[in-house]
Amino acid sequence: MTARLVEKEGFAALVLRLRAEGVSDLDLLTAVEQTPRSLFVPPQFAEHAYSSRTIPIECGSFLEGVDLAVRILHHLKIKPGQRVLEVGTGSGFMSAVMARMAERVLTIDRYKTLTTNAQRRIDSLGLRNVIIRQADGSAGLQGEGTFDRIVVTAAFNSMPRFYTDQLVSGGSMIAPLMISENECRLVRLTKTGSRFEREELFDTPYLPIVPRLASQL
Repeated sequence: MTARLVEKEGFAALVLRLRAEGVSDLDLLTAVEQTPRSLFVPPQFAEHAYSSRTIPIECGSFLEGVDLAVRILHHLKIKPGQRVLEVGTGSGFMSAVMARMAERVLTIDRYKTLTTNAQRRIDSLGLRNVIIRQADGSAGLQGEGTFDRIVVTAAFNSMPRFYTDQLVSGGSMIAPLMISENECRLVRLTKTGSRFEREELFDTPYLPIVPRLASQL
């Protein structure tokens, strides 16, 4: 079976699973289809590229299962013309999908290895509206203005106010929160003026965010 056929069959199976969960956004699914998942998965895990399992990547990080990644983006509700901030680049898969829907994506990660590899993958897809930086995401990101959408892929103990301050009015942020020592839940905050509406979405496997840049990796 060719790599292209594997991608096609994997995506088709994913669409069926997502539709069963009520995810049928055509723009989002088209963006996912245009982003070959196998490009973001270590070669030894290629057969699991479209599975719901988490996949280990460099620096002790992991690539969330494709079902979870798309569910998160479904709840983020990105629209054309929007600026998006992603905290936790990882493999770059979510960055690439979001770039096909948004005007601009700024994504940061504490690991130089991850940002370098993600940049290579993004470049190979010809995406020019993604900016990737090595940065400490635990204490906010200053000097970049405001964003329409913010998504975080590492867990905080409470909703980080320094990021919610960077939302435009009407903007929303999705981040995992540690509900207890062993429970992590995805939460969405929507900003209206100076007020925030909080909605708890579902449990996720994300690990607590780690402060400071990685010095070796």
